[in-house]
Amino acid sequence: MIRVTRLNGRQYVLNAEMIRTVEANPDTIITLINGDHLVVTESPDQIIARVIEYGRHLRKLVGPVEGL
Repeated sequence: MIRVTRLNGRQYVLNAEMIRTVEANPDTIITLINGDHLVVTESPDQIIARVIEYGRHLRKLVGPVEGL
């Protein structure tokens, strides 16, 4: 889950695994795999960095996989 900010300043938490695309148009628009669109104040680079950090966090929780 990542925290993002709506244009009205309210923050909410988004399931990062639901993101299909992120684009700047000029506002940042996140398209989810179900087709919903979210407009947020963060830049695409900020969203990408948060998704990467979220993935790293998940991998730390799981730990190394033996036998691979």
